[in-house]
Amino acid sequence: MTQRYVIHLPVVANDLPAAQRLARVVGCWLLVLPQADPGETTVSAEDDQNVRHRVYCDLLMPGGRRCLLRADHDGPCARRLRR
Repeated sequence: MTQRYVIHLPVVANDLPAAQRLARVVGCWLLVLPQADPGETTVSAEDDQNVRHRVYCDLLMPGGRRCLLRADHDGPCARRLRR
């Protein structure tokens, strides 16, 4: 067993797309903390927390960094959001 712990921070949104957008915003804010791993961010319905929806693509890119685009993005992976 590892000596790592995960913080679960419930935040409420009205629907899945809004929850995913909010989770991406929070994930981007957390990039300033070296302990944060926003690539693993998921959202779920309050009454069905076993069904989780990924927020970020999180695929491993050259150099060992992870993609930070939304989970269902088109095109190549990237470390920065596209405008």
